[in-house]
Amino acid sequence: MIKKTLYFGNPAYLSLQNKQLVIKLPEVERNASLPECFKSQSVITRPLEDIGLVILDHKQITITSGALEALLENNCSVITCDNKSMPVGLLLPLYGNTVQNERFREQLTATLPLKKQLWQQTIKVKIQNQAHVLQYCSGEDNKCMRIWAEEVKSGDPDNLEARAAAYYWKTLYAHIPGFTRDRDGIPPNNLLNYGYAILRAIIARALVSSGLLPTLGIHHHNRYNAYCLADDIMEPYRPYVDKLVFQLVKTYGENIELTKDIKSVLLTIPTLDVVIGRKRSPLMIAATQTTASLYKCFSGELRKIAYPEM
Repeated sequence: MIKKTLYFGNPAYLSLQNKQLVIKLPEVERNASLPECFKSQSVITRPLEDIGLVILDHKQITITSGALEALLENNCSVITCDNKSMPVGLLLPLYGNTVQNERFREQLTATLPLKKQLWQQTIKVKIQNQAHVLQYCSGEDNKCMRIWAEEVKSGDPDNLEARAAAYYWKTLYAHIPGFTRDRDGIPPNNLLNYGYAILRAIIARALVSSGLLPTLGIHHHNRYNAYCLADDIMEPYRPYVDKLVFQLVKTYGENIELTKDIKSVLLTIPTLDVVIGRKRSPLMIAATQTTASLYKCFSGELRKIAYPEM
């Protein structure tokens, strides 16, 4: 079952009752002119088991410790946003799998050659998916991207990922003068940042549910990054976000702002159609397939990660 994403962009009070997330609106509660029947009808409940991601995007949101604990116990990711409405924090459960200790050991003892092979697979699929996005957006077959994908070696010593990325962004937004992929750059970097943050939370949640440490990457090794493995595994999924953002730019123009309407579209990322092994499923479900296969690679049961191919 696909888990729901709950976004809160206005003042709200979130609490727990009978395994349900109770959502109250302070502005309604404090309004003396409103009848009590209307106030009672404004209280919304959501079963905890149906929630996969919660985004808190307002300074006047209050969430009880009990509600937060229950969300994490149900393997829900919680994102907090800053005063610019950009994701700034991510909460994940500490225990997401019943055999977590055993799986940690498998991950920690993974050999360097295995990690390099897994990174080769990751970058190959990422470049192939980027090539698909370019073909979809420009209508032209970018043969160089497909050639680079086939030439990726174990560990990507030639850094074909970076070469492909430079060509990809230059081609994808050739119509926007001065565009480069930069967190602080011009639009649509703002949309990409937001979309990637949602994607990162989805992948981190899936890793925890598979009993893996999101911190210990197969390639990324940053002492200040608590989600190196999530950043590794999300790479082939990024083009799905890129394609959605490109569609938004095509509709709203190159100076697009991160409005509530645009956010509502980006919040559909967990439900995007993804194909793994000719089977179609929502992205959030596909992410759990990918992370489950990653553990099997660590344990020696599989030799290939189940990544989506566009």
